[in-house]
Amino acid sequence: MHIDLPEKRYYGIGEVAKAFKVNTSLIRFWEKEFDIIKPKKNAKGNRKFTPEDIKNLKFIYHLVKERGFTLEGAKIHLKEERKKSLENFEIIEKLESIKAQLIKIKEQL
Repeated sequence: MHIDLPEKRYYGIGEVAKAFKVNTSLIRFWEKEFDIIKPKKNAKGNRKFTPEDIKNLKFIYHLVKERGFTLEGAKIHLKEERKKSLENFEIIEKLESIKAQLIKIKEQL
């Protein structure tokens, strides 16, 4: 899944939910369920997600929505094989980006 977010230090929960095409409540739920998502909160209590949080959300989205893991299965997978799986996910993400660029070039020809 390609997430289209501009390069920023912090993202609001609305921006994140829109980029993932999910409700903000799902983002808040995943925040409670997964320890690796730790957005900063301002004085009002608004969540501000860092690029690292976005990367972790992408991985959770991939496990739960694309690969069909249950929440418990995704938690176990993150604990046991986090580093290896995250590296593989990043490689897959880069390859998908290259594929999208090649398709775009092909359409322009």
